[in-house]
Amino acid sequence: MFSAFTRLSLVQRIILAIILGVAVAVVFPNAAPYLSLLGDLFIKALKSVAPILVFVLVLASIANFKVGSSNAYIKPIMVMYAVGMFLAALSAVIVSMIFPSQLILDLAKADMSPPGSLAEILKNLLLSFVANPVTAISEANFIGILAWAVALGVAFRHASETTKSFLTDAADAVNRVIRLVISLAPIGIFGLVAVTFADSGLKTLSSYMHLLAVLLGTMFFVALVINPIMVAMMTRSNPYPLVFQCLRESGITAFFTRSSAANIPVNLDLAKRLGVPESTASVAIPLGAAINMAGASVTITVLTLATVHTLGISVDFTTMLILSVVATISACGASGVAGGSLLLIPVACGLFGISSDIAMQVVAVGMVISVLQDSTETALNSSTDVLFTAAVDRGLK
Repeated sequence: MFSAFTRLSLVQRIILAIILGVAVAVVFPNAAPYLSLLGDLFIKALKSVAPILVFVLVLASIANFKVGSSNAYIKPIMVMYAVGMFLAALSAVIVSMIFPSQLILDLAKADMSPPGSLAEILKNLLLSFVANPVTAISEANFIGILAWAVALGVAFRHASETTKSFLTDAADAVNRVIRLVISLAPIGIFGLVAVTFADSGLKTLSSYMHLLAVLLGTMFFVALVINPIMVAMMTRSNPYPLVFQCLRESGITAFFTRSSAANIPVNLDLAKRLGVPESTASVAIPLGAAINMAGASVTITVLTLATVHTLGISVDFTTMLILSVVATISACGASGVAGGSLLLIPVACGLFGISSDIAMQVVAVGMVISVLQDSTETALNSSTDVLFTAAVDRGLK
């Protein structure tokens, strides 16, 4: 049985873990609390690895980013990537405020000190930026970690190729650790689901369904409304034939592979058939697979605002804009592994002074719904890479 279980894909194992967790909660409700250790260990592992993940991946990506290309198409493509991610995050803010989500969290374990005003939020944000880097990592101050990763990444751009190669290897090593932790997700999710359903019953299922509906609804809105508007402005033509072709030939493949990196060959072939020069596609498509993460910005924003709503923290328009910017920047550093965007949620939560304990519970909630969330997110991310590349090529021509 164990051998058969290990041969299943991660998605299949997570589905099985959810089913078993619900079954245990219904049939043996008194046994569910004893399984809480599995969920606690999983959340603890996420909490331990997330600060290193953010620091190393962002630092390495900035240090190794190549500039100076003579190709005039790359700059407008990158602008579309950035604007697309920001508008996706802003769309997620609006949808989340119209349809607020309520999460089932164990608030007793967290030391909560939510800010009471915008001034306090901005003060906390600025103080987090200038925190000592070692303290930021040890205390899981993700805003400070992000600031130091960006600063050191820019500084290491002038380092030798050997040093940059080491940073790349370090990022790969962290990704391997992340894959190991995420491979254990079914076990942790089994414990979390069993305990949560035993305590809250069908209320939990309703919470998950509502959150998933908000996430997927926002991603479909971005894919079918926001992206077409941007493409129409660039090409001055009907965008939907190109949008649907990219969704059909790139999005569907990415949905099942759940990896933007694995979908690069598909996007390169599609870009070639759309008439994009190889000199443009060979740079823009791999770059998009690394930093163009509109779906990730939606995930980070929706789950962060669901946490904010659950904790009763007030959010005004200015804070929404700041959150959209933070989600956009955070999404660029999302890990290439399945569920990697979920580990960036604590960065956005840090904007509101939400503790790491609470943020990691939210990450665990995201893991439960990741069966559909991560697949749809990857489909949006990857199809947008080739969509914006082709749109800029057509627009400039």
